[in-house]
Amino acid sequence: MEVVIIMRIRMTELNLRRLAVMILLVVAAVGMVGCGGAEPGLPESSAASVMAYLDEVEYRENWELWPDLGEKYPALEPHGMLLTTYLNPAALDALTGKKGSMPDGAIIVKENYSGGGEFEAHTVMYKRAGYNPENNDWFWLKVLADGTVKAEGRVEGCQSCHGQVKVNDYVWSGPLH
Repeated sequence: MEVVIIMRIRMTELNLRRLAVMILLVVAAVGMVGCGGAEPGLPESSAASVMAYLDEVEYRENWELWPDLGEKYPALEPHGMLLTTYLNPAALDALTGKKGSMPDGAIIVKENYSGGGEFEAHTVMYKRAGYNPENNDWFWLKVLADGTVKAEGRVEGCQSCHGQVKVNDYVWSGPLH
């Protein structure tokens, strides 16, 4: 009788372990899939890492355009005469929820076009906690159409221009409040 009880206890322990592993796998799968597909981990603060990340998440297909602006809306230099602006989910939530500032991990991608509609460059704002506290932790990036990195990091021209709207977390395109 004792042997049967011990065997049942061990079988129960084994079943509980299997159940725990299955639950962990389900939780991990849900976390990876999420609601509508998960994005990989955020990139490092470098042009190569950010551009690889944008390719990996297929931002054009999976991120939203800046609300009410559409594609190739009129703009001014230094970005180009026409812009298309994409927001990752964190940035979109901060904008539409009028959160007052962008959260860590927010990414804003501007596709810069000539007046004739020719693609000229990507300009990217990427918020990384602790990266650049003097300028609200923004990492700045400009990559030309041929892949040449024109500027990256703590770019003085970006910081000084966008610093004019520091009260709006350095974002020109629309109010965050």
